[in-house]
Amino acid sequence: MLRLCERAGLVKLGHVALDGTKIKANASKHKAMSYERMATRAAELEAEVAAWMDAAAAADAREDAAFGRDKSGEEMPAWVGDKKRRAEKIRAAKAELEAEARAAAAAERKARAEADQRREAEGRKKPGRAADPPSDAPEPKAQKNFTDPESRIMKTKDGFIQSYNAQAAVDAEAQVIVAHGLDANGSDQHQLTPMVDAVEANMGRKPEQVSADAGYCSDANLAAMESRRIDAYIAAGRAKHPTEGEGGSKRVADMREKIRAGGHETPYRLRKQLPEPVFGQIKQARGFRQFLMRGLDKVTHEWGLVCLAHNMLKLAQGRSLSAAKLATA
Repeated sequence: MLRLCERAGLVKLGHVALDGTKIKANASKHKAMSYERMATRAAELEAEVAAWMDAAAAADAREDAAFGRDKSGEEMPAWVGDKKRRAEKIRAAKAELEAEARAAAAAERKARAEADQRREAEGRKKPGRAADPPSDAPEPKAQKNFTDPESRIMKTKDGFIQSYNAQAAVDAEAQVIVAHGLDANGSDQHQLTPMVDAVEANMGRKPEQVSADAGYCSDANLAAMESRRIDAYIAAGRAKHPTEGEGGSKRVADMREKIRAGGHETPYRLRKQLPEPVFGQIKQARGFRQFLMRGLDKVTHEWGLVCLAHNMLKLAQGRSLSAAKLATA
């Protein structure tokens, strides 16, 4: 489909803009539970089940004494089993959050060690006091959803929703989506390099320019664009002074000045003109506001089909315009 769009003149790769949008998962945020609440609720459910089991054992003993051991035959009510299974699911979700926290802490420790090694090799010192070591324990407010455990609660302009973070790289020529992605991380920062590489993988060549908002900005991302010889325009956020922290570094300060110096003519303006109308067409015009599938793998394929449908409509519109021009020539 992308090759057809390119042959039809709808894709030039002169400028590609990236953005992400939160799309509601096929799950209610009210079916999520925080790590802090999990231990308490599981204990409450298990205590209820234990009390019912004790009451049932006492009733069995009375019936055996009155009628004999072979006269009871009563099955445990279904709601007792439901409570027990609910407690087991909560315990399992709690264990998953703990495993995720341990993996995240290990990754953070590795990243910090690599950053320290780079600074030491360059003869630089880290300013400020040392950061607290990453914790292996989950945050008390970390949540897991029982309907779609791979989705996450994310903040949007309309409030918090249970969702996935869908990504799109949009070409400037005709708003064709030249790469797409999706994950369950509310941040966009880690998506810049994979999305730019996906454009090259899909089209066989790199875009000349790339624009993105402040959510994608980091020293590592700007360095990646430099190494790929891509003219990047990525908003530098609100940090006033270049520091080692997020929003700082000389590259980030230079990017802030590059966009400021461009004024109204800077290619960064295309960041809003390209992907936001595409998300508007998908969500508002076509009514796609919630995934039908559940689970990261299935939802990723569903987002791919949505992007494919968008490109097919762009191709059909482009051919219609070409035919109209030929008819009036």
